[in-house]
Amino acid sequence: MEKPSWFRTIFVQVSLCFVLYLALNLGQPQKPIQRNRSGNRALDLYFISVRGGFRPLKQQTHLLKLMDKVAKVYNVSFVVNTSELGEDDPLMQNGTAFFSSLKIPWYTTRTTKGHGVCCFLEQIKLPYGKTLDIVGVDTGSLQDLMLRGSSSEIGHSQLHWLTRTLEAISGNWRIVVGFHQLVACEENNEQMEAKQLYELLHHTFVRFGVNAYLSGHDCTKHVRPGNIAYIGNPASREKEPYSATVSGQPALNGELVNGFLLHRVSAIEIATYFISSAGEIVHEIVLQHRGKEVM
Repeated sequence: MEKPSWFRTIFVQVSLCFVLYLALNLGQPQKPIQRNRSGNRALDLYFISVRGGFRPLKQQTHLLKLMDKVAKVYNVSFVVNTSELGEDDPLMQNGTAFFSSLKIPWYTTRTTKGHGVCCFLEQIKLPYGKTLDIVGVDTGSLQDLMLRGSSSEIGHSQLHWLTRTLEAISGNWRIVVGFHQLVACEENNEQMEAKQLYELLHHTFVRFGVNAYLSGHDCTKHVRPGNIAYIGNPASREKEPYSATVSGQPALNGELVNGFLLHRVSAIEIATYFISSAGEIVHEIVLQHRGKEVM
């Protein structure tokens, strides 16, 4: 006799929970996070940025468990999720559902693909009376603007919103977040699109004092004229070589498989730590408030 459908449903749910339970028991990053120069870590704010999207269940659980433990150790305040899917992103949904330290605000990007402008502004109060402004931009609509020109109403609306928002905010730190990369690492069609998008946005970033741009693509960590850090999140593709440059020079070669970024914000600097899937800090970059970048 065939078992009832409710039995199969319960069996699948129990199996998923069992996979979560058997996930790798990862610890905190093996290389210690440095405090700011004043030595007062209690006044620093920590947040995570990660590339969202679909992953195999085992890989997703591995990543979320590591993020959960890092969030607990460093008292992470929120997560920035660079994704095409917005509120429908499975990494965000499962992270907030199954991991206690990730039940914090998630600020996620989305690419419209013709479904209306998607953007956000979050103004984070820092412990020392300053403000961190995080501006989420829909880079999909901006790419549409480059392709279609004046006929792209959504793209024009998004660019106008971004300009007005950057002009109006007055935070001590300004970070723009978008899914697509702005700095090319090699010559192909995707990188040519990145170059065009960079040319569209970089002048605006310089004009309004943007400190950094976070994207959902790796191989995009650069410092360009105007002292803006372009930082990409590690991709979810397994065994994909990761390389990055600073001011056009090689800065890192290695593997950041299914990793994420931990950011430490103080009054004088933002430190970004590249954490691999092994739970190791493989690289860090420090952006000082006046724009001086320190490796």
